[in-house]
Amino acid sequence: MITETLHSQQLAGWQIELARAISRPDELLRCLELPPDVFGQPEISPTGFPLRVTRGFVARMRKGDPEDPLLRQVFPLPSEAPAAEDFSLDPVGDLGAQVHPGVLHKYQGRALFIVTGGCAIHCRYCFRQHFPYSSANAGLDRWQGALDYLRRDSSITEIILSGGDPLAVTDQRLAALVAELDRIRHLERLRIHTRMPIVLPERIDDRCLTWLGATRLRTVIVVHANHGAEIDEEVSEAMQRLRAIGAILLNQSVLLRGVNDTLPALVDLSGRLVAAGILPYYLHLLDRVQGAAHYDTPRAHAVALMAGLRSRLPGYMVPRCVREQPGVPYKVPIELLED
Repeated sequence: MITETLHSQQLAGWQIELARAISRPDELLRCLELPPDVFGQPEISPTGFPLRVTRGFVARMRKGDPEDPLLRQVFPLPSEAPAAEDFSLDPVGDLGAQVHPGVLHKYQGRALFIVTGGCAIHCRYCFRQHFPYSSANAGLDRWQGALDYLRRDSSITEIILSGGDPLAVTDQRLAALVAELDRIRHLERLRIHTRMPIVLPERIDDRCLTWLGATRLRTVIVVHANHGAEIDEEVSEAMQRLRAIGAILLNQSVLLRGVNDTLPALVDLSGRLVAAGILPYYLHLLDRVQGAAHYDTPRAHAVALMAGLRSRLPGYMVPRCVREQPGVPYKVPIELLED
């Protein structure tokens, strides 16, 4: 049975850094020495999805450059507000795949837990920025029901912890959850989708590594980096700590106009990932969520970029370019998509 102690733990270093995250657009612009009106009105998040970014991630941005690819991922723009045709609030069909609050079962052999709605950083292209986390998450009070669903279905061999960002949850709670998962004998793999090791590498501390290293489940960490500038020495050190406990490290990116939609940017990203011990896994075409239309890239351009990557890089450094489509039981390769 999962319980949570009433005793308040001393805040870990990563929690202190998380509490210091920047949430005001004007403060972010001051940190980067940019004029307050460089993007229009800085006090408003047009879609109601607020700014949030860690100071460590901001430190990797170029000062005085409004086109910085890291800044473009997080700063709210007026262009987010107009509703765009063919863009929706639930672009990948999460709500239709929900079999229990916070449990998605889309694919054979795998189930996904929405552990939390919290993140260290709010990416403007996030496909779950409109997700109803208050009613549709496998939070602490709902974990038992979610676990019961897993226990009943012996075809599920892999559990995916997602969110939000599952590593935004305390180590105490995650350790308790993973201990319960360990006891479900037909589970073989634990996959964690997280941006934390990229945007807050302090999160991969001894407490985190203790419960990750203790599980019998084969652990796969899928991080999320879109641009080579996101990977610095601290990120590489966090990846080394994860590799030391035997975790498989993969990366998934999103193809974003104005961020990484050039061949040099994608070649550099793959090179930096592999140097940090991470294999490029997926390059997703943008999930067409309301508020993110300005990031969309034509399929033909993505096809050309993939051809360029194949001609420049060894196969293991070339991610698979895919799109997630509601109701389809697999990620659809770009070659099978229509324009």
